Amino acid sequence: MEKVLVAMSGGVDSSFTAKLIKDMGYEVEGVYMMFHPRKEYHEKNIENIKKVSKYLGIKYHILDRIQAFEQNVYKPFVESYIAGLTPNPCALCNRVMKFTELINFADELGIEKVATGHYAKTDGSFIYEGRDKSKDQSYFLFNLKREFLPRITFPLGEWIKEDLKKEAMKIELLRSIAEQKESSEICFVEKSYIDVLKEHTEVDLPGEVVDVKGRVIGEHKGYMHYTIGKRKGFRVYKAHQPHYVLDIIPQLNRIVVGTKEQLERRTILLRGLNMFTDKKEFRCSIKIRYRTHKVPAMVKIDGSVAAVEIEEPVYGVAKGQAGVLYEGEKVLGGGWIV
Repeated sequence: MEKVLVAMSGGVDSSFTAKLIKDMGYEVEGVYMMFHPRKEYHEKNIENIKKVSKYLGIKYHILDRIQAFEQNVYKPFVESYIAGLTPNPCALCNRVMKFTELINFADELGIEKVATGHYAKTDGSFIYEGRDKSKDQSYFLFNLKREFLPRITFPLGEWIKEDLKKEAMKIELLRSIAEQKESSEICFVEKSYIDVLKEHTEVDLPGEVVDVKGRVIGEHKGYMHYTIGKRKGFRVYKAHQPHYVLDIIPQLNRIVVGTKEQLERRTILLRGLNMFTDKKEFRCSIKIRYRTHKVPAMVKIDGSVAAVEIEEPVYGVAKGQAGVLYEGEKVLGGGWIV
């Protein structure tokens, strides 16, 4: 009987994933990866995994990867904000931690296939959007190593979250897990990313608000409180119209603000590309943040840089975020906005 290693988080999605794979006739082993030092968070999740594993009659493992996560994801997250960027730790983690650790551990166990509870699909060559567009996580998976795809399965790709919860509620053991509050996008952020930054650096540093010509027109409470496109939380003297953050200048503790028209972008540069296609020039659509819609674009790739010409204006393009390229529902790849 073929084995599948399932990444289990203690939540309903990964618990139901383990059940689906077991019901398909595979032998299942679960693995829980500890990525940050929030002890109570782990205790609750591990308790859930113990119950689910017992119910399914499967073996589970617990991996402590806290130190590696701190170096590879947590520290870059803090350093990005200090550098005036808006990081995307989940997309980074999926590449450098979650799937790499999952595949490496599967190799140790002699297991070929791995599965996670992501709402996405894969055919072994590409990643695709999940059927449930409100939960689709393909955006965060653009950065996976290409050679991993043939080994990955996403059983929730065809599921609608509401249907999954209804099914889970029918199983007494899963009911309490299905009823618990959904975890936040960033596992190590309890309330606000600002609280995380405060543990490592001074974030409340009042500074100047300037216009595009560098003229001082207001004041702000510290540049790390802002991201591109934000329109609140700073003061502009004698303002008669909304102002938006256009740029962040960390070395001067300044934010540059302007009108919505000045926020408009039609060209984007992506670096640190991860592509599932070998094409160098193509039409596609791009998503510049998780909760934005895709817009049509023309892409030209030169080495590890992609120049993206967008066919309709976009707003709030933040350095450090992921720009993900799609052909319909298919993820072609992506990179980091600079």
